[in-house]
Amino acid sequence: MRPIVAIVGRPNVGKSTLFNRLVGFRKAIVESIPGVTRDRNYAEVNRFERPFTLIDTGGFEPISQDGLLAQMAEQCRLAVEEADVIIFLLDGKEGLNPSDHEIAHLLRRRAKKVLYVINKIDGPKHEERIYDFYALGVETLYPLSAQHNYGIDRLIEAVIDLLASPASEERREHGAIRIAVVGRPNAGKSSLINRILGYDRVIVHETPGTTRDAIDTPFSVGERSYVLVDTAGIRRKARISLRLEKYSVVEAIKSIERADVALLVLDAQEGAPEQDARIGGLIHDKGKGGIIVVNKWDLVGGEAATTAYTEKVRESLWFLDYAPLIFTSAVTGEGVDRIFEVVEGVAAERGNRIPTPRLNRWLQEVVESHAPPLYRKKRVKLSYITQVSTRPPTFAIFTNYPSGVKFSYRRYLNNRLREAFGFFGNPIRLIFRKK
Repeated sequence: MRPIVAIVGRPNVGKSTLFNRLVGFRKAIVESIPGVTRDRNYAEVNRFERPFTLIDTGGFEPISQDGLLAQMAEQCRLAVEEADVIIFLLDGKEGLNPSDHEIAHLLRRRAKKVLYVINKIDGPKHEERIYDFYALGVETLYPLSAQHNYGIDRLIEAVIDLLASPASEERREHGAIRIAVVGRPNAGKSSLINRILGYDRVIVHETPGTTRDAIDTPFSVGERSYVLVDTAGIRRKARISLRLEKYSVVEAIKSIERADVALLVLDAQEGAPEQDARIGGLIHDKGKGGIIVVNKWDLVGGEAATTAYTEKVRESLWFLDYAPLIFTSAVTGEGVDRIFEVVEGVAAERGNRIPTPRLNRWLQEVVESHAPPLYRKKRVKLSYITQVSTRPPTFAIFTNYPSGVKFSYRRYLNNRLREAFGFFGNPIRLIFRKK
């Protein structure tokens, strides 16, 4: 495995800005509101001499009694346990804070390699601000400005020096299945992820929209590797007021784009409202493998309820008729193991490629069984079919009237393709081209 570097510190000291500076693009949300980066945010950093995994943590407020801040502190402790090197980021503009002493004490108890970094030092003339921080009992301080790139090179050199040699390490997520977990706020996405991973990787809190960033987590089940992408709940646009929340929606959409398979998490007590349909539409439009996960089933249950709920969901999400439906409970663990079994099947089908001769024999059979409707009183001929791509499976059909193939007949071809060749859990794309 790659070595892990974690950035820790109080809220609003600039951790996400430094994270983005080191990663090289804007992955973490940056906003001047304490507690914006609530969970640990992972990224692979390959830009320097020694590749490593970087973790951005939620703000560490060890003396706070606030429920969410207390959970953020626990997340930070977990990140510290995982890390090989820790960047303890302090605020050079605000100065030393009692919480800084407590964090330093906790880090010393962990016996980890720690770099004490003073942020918001915009140049040499401001370095006089760092002297108070020697009271933490350290010999070397690293002044920098994450926003203006001052002092970053020196920090990178220090990080690389502390990391173990690369040896023959390779990350297991090479070839891993990327899974996006999407759904409205409080559908139980974070609880489901915690059940999957076996520990509190993602903060679970009663405040809707608690999981603000999309967070990539590599993990394994047996010999199989996965990367789990957790996303903020996609809210109705009319309800989004903060610029921060708007950015989170963009990040959630990007997570779907980066995934192989998307889990659409529904609340069993609410059915599939319009917003769930919109999120499902994103999965379909992006051509991702789709699985509908009904969470909180322990609060409903029963065979009759299963049948009724299935009918309701299939009606609301008719365009995801190919997506398997799994009933789960993050609380009891019911149905969670089956998720991986289904994910494997969906991911495997994404790469299927059908030989052209087989496809054309199939096309001849389906056209003989049910010919296309006339177009402007003229016969529509489907001459040839070939698969042009996978992920999602995409087929080009050559015809004399591409615009004359009606929607109902396109659905017919789509359904017959699925009957003949599978593509379990995946959308099928049909492109009609002029012969």
